[in-house]
Amino acid sequence: MRKQTAIVAVAILALVLGFSGCATKTYVQEQVGQSTKASDAKIGEVQKQVESTQTDVSALKKSDSEQNTKIAQLSDTARDALARAQDAGKLAKGKFLYEVTLTDESVKFGLNRSELSPEAKQALDAFAEKIRTENKNVYVEIQGHTDNLGSAAYNLKLGQVRAEAVMGYLNMQHGFPLHRMNVISYGLTKPVADNHTKDGRAKNRRVALVVLM
Repeated sequence: MRKQTAIVAVAILALVLGFSGCATKTYVQEQVGQSTKASDAKIGEVQKQVESTQTDVSALKKSDSEQNTKIAQLSDTARDALARAQDAGKLAKGKFLYEVTLTDESVKFGLNRSELSPEAKQALDAFAEKIRTENKNVYVEIQGHTDNLGSAAYNLKLGQVRAEAVMGYLNMQHGFPLHRMNVISYGLTKPVADNHTKDGRAKNRRVALVVLM
């Protein structure tokens, strides 16, 4: 009788251990499955981040390529402006945006004078509105140019005072901060047209606004 009881007890114990083993195995499998799913999810997130980074890099390369192409097409004076602004640490991104040129043909600078005509003020008003609409924190170099009538020293000074007149107008009338602008005069050294003709000299008497950021 005792022997039969012992056999039954052993059988029950074996069943208990068997069920326990199955439960443990099931639990482990569930945990492994959950862990695998979590790992897969994390791997998926990482892959998305990598793909996103690759996309950003590709876009950046494309942007840099486009910017390099744009820089290659700049006038010498615009390229000089970009280099000066970068050297002075004035730019957040070091990018050229565009160049606006006010020529004597359109804005009527008086002969040997630096006062802004009504046409010049209207052109500067439109320029300021463009900057304001785009809401960009830009840096503007204002370049004064002249024709070749008169001495080099005289024209260098004339180009400077005309550029300063433009800067003063943008500051006083449109609130452009002075630290976001710079003036420079090239005088008669950078003609864009033939100084032997009246029309050519009118084109050379100009103020260029080089917009950077």
